[in-house]
Amino acid sequence: MSTTMNVLCRVGQIRRCAASLSQTINQAAASRQKHTLPDLTYDYGALEPHVNAEIMQLHHSKHHATYVNNLNVTEEKYQEALAKGDVTAQVSLQPALKFNGGGHINHTIFWTNLSPNGGGEPQGELMDAIKRDFGSFQKMKEKMSAATVAVQGSGWGWLGYDKEGGRLRIAACANQDPLQGTTGLIPLLGIDVWEHAYYLQYKNVRPDYVKAIWNVINWENVSERLQTAKK
Repeated sequence: MSTTMNVLCRVGQIRRCAASLSQTINQAAASRQKHTLPDLTYDYGALEPHVNAEIMQLHHSKHHATYVNNLNVTEEKYQEALAKGDVTAQVSLQPALKFNGGGHINHTIFWTNLSPNGGGEPQGELMDAIKRDFGSFQKMKEKMSAATVAVQGSGWGWLGYDKEGGRLRIAACANQDPLQGTTGLIPLLGIDVWEHAYYLQYKNVRPDYVKAIWNVINWENVSERLQTAKK
C-alpha cells in the first residue's frame, strides 16, 4: 500500500474516532440527569395560618421552578463550554450556577424543614446540642431570628453544623448563596427571607413572618439532617 493510501486510511480512522467521540459526548450530555422541582409532602394550604396557600403556591410552583429551569439551562451551556475548552465562558457562567444552583438547593431543604405538624421544640440529640451551643432553645431561637431578620435585601437565615468543630452555628447568607458552598457549614434549618416568601401575607413586616414560621418548623427533619451531617 502506498504512503498516500496509508495517510488516507489514518485520516479516515481519525475522523471516525472523532465522530464516535462526539456522539458519545452528545449522548452523555443528553442523558445527564436534569434537575426537577421536588414535590411537596403537604398541600399548599397546609401551613396556614402561618404561611398562606397563595404564597406557598407561587413560591414553590413559580419561584423554585424558575431556579430549576435556569439551572438546567446554565448547566447545558457550561457542559458546552467544557467540551469546547472555553474557559472564559465557563467563568462567565459561574454566577448563574451559584444563583440558580443555590436557589434549588436552598428551597429543596426549606420545603422539608416545614410541616403542618411542626412547631414546638426539638427533642433528643438536637435539643442537647442546642442547649450546649446556645444555652437554651429560646436563646437559639432568638439569635437565629435576629440574624434572619437582619439580612439586608434578600437572603436566608441558617442553623448549620460545623463538622470540624462539632458544633451548631447560626449564619446568614445573601441572595441564594448556598450555606455549605459559601461557609462550609452543613445546612440543618433555613428560613427564606426573600420577599416572595412572605410579602403577600406579612407585607414589609419581616419580623412577624420570622416569628410565625417557628410554628411550622419540622424538627424531625432538622434532627435527621444533624444525624446525617455527623456521619
